[in-house]
Amino acid sequence: MTLDLGAGANSLPTRSGLKTCRIGPFEPELGGKLSDVHLAYETWGGLNASKTNAVLVVHALTGDSHAAGKRDESCPKGGWWDEVVGPGKVIDTDEYFVICSNVLGGCSGSTGSASADPGTGKPYGMRFPTVTIRDMVRAQKRLLDELGIEGLALVIGGSIGGQQALEWAVEFPDFTGKVAVVAATSYLGPQGLGMSEIGRRAITADPDWQNGDYYGTGRTPENGLALARMAGMMTYQSAAGQWERFGRTPATRGRHIENPGGTFDVECYLQYQGSDLARRFDANSYLYLLRAMDLYDAGRGYGSLEEAYGRVEAEMLFVGIPSDWLFPADEVEATARCMRDAGASVHYAEIDTNSGHDAFLKDWDELRAAIGPFVKKENRGNGEARRRAR
Repeated sequence: MTLDLGAGANSLPTRSGLKTCRIGPFEPELGGKLSDVHLAYETWGGLNASKTNAVLVVHALTGDSHAAGKRDESCPKGGWWDEVVGPGKVIDTDEYFVICSNVLGGCSGSTGSASADPGTGKPYGMRFPTVTIRDMVRAQKRLLDELGIEGLALVIGGSIGGQQALEWAVEFPDFTGKVAVVAATSYLGPQGLGMSEIGRRAITADPDWQNGDYYGTGRTPENGLALARMAGMMTYQSAAGQWERFGRTPATRGRHIENPGGTFDVECYLQYQGSDLARRFDANSYLYLLRAMDLYDAGRGYGSLEEAYGRVEAEMLFVGIPSDWLFPADEVEATARCMRDAGASVHYAEIDTNSGHDAFLKDWDELRAAIGPFVKKENRGNGEARRRAR
């Protein structure tokens, strides 16, 4: 395996840009084989001498490794969690060595459907094997091994990132001290599955999708991807939040498609979100990551969900959002109770705003209040105590 660390594995930089790590061959759990996998990642802060201050931040569906950083030409929007990751912030890079990688199957530097198949030299397209949340986590573990990380102080993420955080607690129970699962549960419910299917059909019905082999043709399914994004954005909002933000106000934004009788502001917003994602994201990757989110079941491969939760040694935090209908807060809280009943040390908090599922990406004061006490408190050593008891 080869590793591009810039300053070298034994001299990790204080602040680094995008890097790529080759983790080599990889066999996804549902079949297939990838002969040469690379993961893109970024780091902030420095690893201490005892290697006990590493934190893994895991991104949401269309996120990437750029969790922190101000706006610049390479990233006009800045880091997607810059409000909570950085010097003196909740995830304090003066204290922690923070890692964020683009997931396996992604399209921001990591191996995915747009990558060249070493066997053919052509992009995988839909010949890329199905990847799962567990595959993403196992690939992240290989990356951390290459970085010389022997354990994590914390894993934290929201939505599909929350699913990954939960899987870390189950799959590698003795590797992390604390895990924070934000706006996610052990599996997605039927309403969420149905909305995912609408998004997939929007992409595959686009004539320019070409069964996934659109690379190099000059035609991409940007209309289908834009529609999928528009449907997805509606799942991330709440009804109350949309009344508060948009109401029935006529469009006040920039360029948009006019509808008969005029265009509403919410319509203009959705048009912008759709076209913005189509400019920066790969449609096939969207299909793969959305399916990974749908397929996730924390109990897969174990006798029961309770048995899976019985493996957990990390101290856990679950964060629900009462206005979220993709991962409803009562289902998040029920997941927390189930894990507590299985013997884990579990806390529950809420982000009580009208922003819906998206609250963990915009309601910064409320997010900091929900995760701050857990992130900053001393680890209770729950995992170590349970290991001694075995």
